[in-house]
Amino acid sequence: MSLLLNILWFILGGFLVALAYILGGIILCITIIGIPFGIQCFKLSILGLAPFGREIRETEPPGGCLSVIMNIIWILLPGLELALIHLFLAALFAITIVGLPFAAQHLKMTRLAILPFGFRVIENR
Repeated sequence: MSLLLNILWFILGGFLVALAYILGGIILCITIIGIPFGIQCFKLSILGLAPFGREIRETEPPGGCLSVIMNIIWILLPGLELALIHLFLAALFAITIVGLPFAAQHLKMTRLAILPFGFRVIENR
């Protein structure tokens, strides 16, 4: 079932979400300081391609102080805008009953778009 939903996700705009994260990651990786943020964009692009069948978990051991500092910088730079875009898309998909699973995936991505450091994406088995 998740394969079918991932195919529909890709067709209904998932490739645009992934492409936006990839372009953002490339732009952020141009500078040395932006490399950790670019890597997070690449991780989000992978989730943007096929979000069904994956879940978000906190990393073990937790990231600690560095993770908090990086998340604050992330929120100030691209994080807030990305989270607002995912919230808007979730509201747009939630208008119809058919779009509710896609809205739920955008809400899942909102969590990572606002605080990507200290979390990882794992496959659901």
